[in-house]
Amino acid sequence: MRVLMKGNEALAEAAVRAGCRHFFGYPITPQTELAAYMAKRLPKIDGVFLQAESEIAAINMVLGAAAAGARVMTSSSSPGISLKTEGISYIAGSDLPALIINVQRGGPGLGGIQPSQADYWQATKAPGHGDLHILVFAPNSVQEMVDTVQNAFDLADEYRMPAMILADGMLGQMMEPVTLPDEGEIQLPQKPWATNGHGGNRPRNIANSLYIEAAELEHLVRERFARYAEIEQKHVQVEQIGVDDADFVVVAYGATARVCQAAVRAARAKGIKAGLLRPITLWPFPTQAIAEAANHVQAFLTVEMSMGQMVDDVRLAVNGKVPVAFYGRTGGIIPTPQEVLEQIEKIAEGGQA
Repeated sequence: MRVLMKGNEALAEAAVRAGCRHFFGYPITPQTELAAYMAKRLPKIDGVFLQAESEIAAINMVLGAAAAGARVMTSSSSPGISLKTEGISYIAGSDLPALIINVQRGGPGLGGIQPSQADYWQATKAPGHGDLHILVFAPNSVQEMVDTVQNAFDLADEYRMPAMILADGMLGQMMEPVTLPDEGEIQLPQKPWATNGHGGNRPRNIANSLYIEAAELEHLVRERFARYAEIEQKHVQVEQIGVDDADFVVVAYGATARVCQAAVRAARAKGIKAGLLRPITLWPFPTQAIAEAANHVQAFLTVEMSMGQMVDDVRLAVNGKVPVAFYGRTGGIIPTPQEVLEQIEKIAEGGQA
């Protein structure tokens, strides 16, 4: 059955249907509807919703629930995620799974409540202190946000690490028809490491991220990075539209990719062989797909709702083979298809975007 839902509420309902029964958060625009939906929904199914006294408290409640083996989620928007980063590092350092939603807004500071993609660096490079990665997903529609929730929870459980869905104010607030997963009994994976009581039947489990001995900590970090390497091999997600025969490839993610897809269609209609490469996972990043495209295209154009962040990873993947141009709008302004088309035309004419 298809229903019309706002992005924030669809994320919440998808989490419930994926087996999430614990949510800890704090209101902040433009994601507040997600928490409000959980406040109404979870008590009806014997779940736990708690509005914490702060974002810092909320993420540490997530840590505790995750340690006990619960499928748990929190959500926030950009300044709130900044407050959560210490707790995210503790969750990663304790090898615990959890899902974090960031419905991005303009920044830095309090910025504005309009859409933004300026948290890319934070999500992919510094979601917390120390040697760590988190899974980062960047859906581009309400339906894809719904579809991503189950996968994000499952991979977080499989690899015992935090996952983040990086949305934005546009995706969180827009309404689109979605097909939700069927409701039914959820079979969650066994978590023999959980700190949920042992009844004398096994050694006690401890959730911990503090290690006094340097050699022990190095061993654990190296083991964690071995898991990260496996993820990079198995779980990169990318969509390519018209890339195989393209002379010029636009790289964009999330809501911006929708704009760029329209621009690419318009460029093709004008005889410009343009394509779109859309990273769906921002970590792991589709480095190989971009490197392979660089073997036959003339140039790339990276488009973001920021002053340029993902473009760094695109340039690293291209490795100097061809030029990589950038076009961005920031402060909450969404680029238009016409603006992107003009940039494609400039590149096709041999100029700089």
